[in-house]
Amino acid sequence: MASLDFHWFLPTNGDSRDIVGGGHGVPVGAAGGVRPLTIAYLGQIARSAEQLGFAGALTPTGAWCEDAWLSTAMLTEVTERLKFLVAFRPGLVSPTLAAQMASTFQRLSGNRLLLNVVTGGESGEQRAYGDFLGKDARYARTDEFLSIVRALWRGETVDHHGEHLRVEGARLSRVPDPAPEIYFGGSSAAAGPVAAAHSDVYLTWGEPSAQVARKLDWIRGLNPGLRFGIRLHVIARDTAEAAWAEAERLLRHVSPADIEAVQAGLRRSESEGQRRMLDLHGGSRDGLVVAPNLWAGIGLVRGGAGTALVGSHTEIADRIEEYAALGITEFILSGYPHLEEAYWFGEGVLPELARRGLWRHPAGGSAQQASIPFAGVPIERPAPAAAPS
Repeated sequence: MASLDFHWFLPTNGDSRDIVGGGHGVPVGAAGGVRPLTIAYLGQIARSAEQLGFAGALTPTGAWCEDAWLSTAMLTEVTERLKFLVAFRPGLVSPTLAAQMASTFQRLSGNRLLLNVVTGGESGEQRAYGDFLGKDARYARTDEFLSIVRALWRGETVDHHGEHLRVEGARLSRVPDPAPEIYFGGSSAAAGPVAAAHSDVYLTWGEPSAQVARKLDWIRGLNPGLRFGIRLHVIARDTAEAAWAEAERLLRHVSPADIEAVQAGLRRSESEGQRRMLDLHGGSRDGLVVAPNLWAGIGLVRGGAGTALVGSHTEIADRIEEYAALGITEFILSGYPHLEEAYWFGEGVLPELARRGLWRHPAGGSAQQASIPFAGVPIERPAPAAAPS
């Protein structure tokens, strides 16, 4: 099996030791105090992720967070290798401008751009940006949009007169080489064909293995050549008990009223993926463990990805290996707070995956050779003292 790729997350809406709400109609900060967002703090997370061995970092899009393009462009100056998975919404800018922006970013960053296409599952938020198309029409427009962008990246002159988009004589003066890879998520019937036609990596949120397997089979039937990725939170600790105690702590101060208010907003979502997340927990604190080491508690108070891998480093490595057996090769992870949790995973789980031959540090060599503090370094423990007689 080829080495798996791991990506981290940049919390451009703020960070916290508690679950930070945001996106999908959830008010920022509703579930906990926010660690103020600065480019210096994002830089800390990005540099730590790079050092620990993450290949890239996802940056979200929406009215609830800072702009992904501008934030990541700034962060290219404080990192060297880390790639930036920039979430963006087709249709809010012209495809020619988007292709040019991506080409510029790719060239000036040293080929460190990845693109996460977000068609948009919330009509209310889309209308705030001036987009009044319905959900299925948005996917049809995304199809046109990506067709134009791909052609421009190939150096073609594009004339396109479509149902939703029109360009004449469009051409880039300089094309990206290589072109940025496109990551695409979507669980609805309208999403699958567009993902199959245009993406390099199809993304799913963290569902139990059987559900993920069915979704991947669906996409393979449309395009057998795609790679697959999964978006999850993670709570990794030295022991399972410590990990589950942290999961319980995250919800300790969340009231039933908080949960009901968030769930009411999420139930209005048009996103099929969001509906699948809600179905895992039904808005209840009971039965949040929906599969071995898969906890749906995050989704009680956060929109979007709502599940976390919770357990010891070995247990989480086991679950990752199971997802990998289904065909998942890329893992986009996050945790609260994002700086500290990157170290828990990077120093605990990644060395275990390296030991199993499932991961290698992107900088080359082993984790220890890459000078990651404590990662993969055997710990000499003193022998236990003899019991008093």
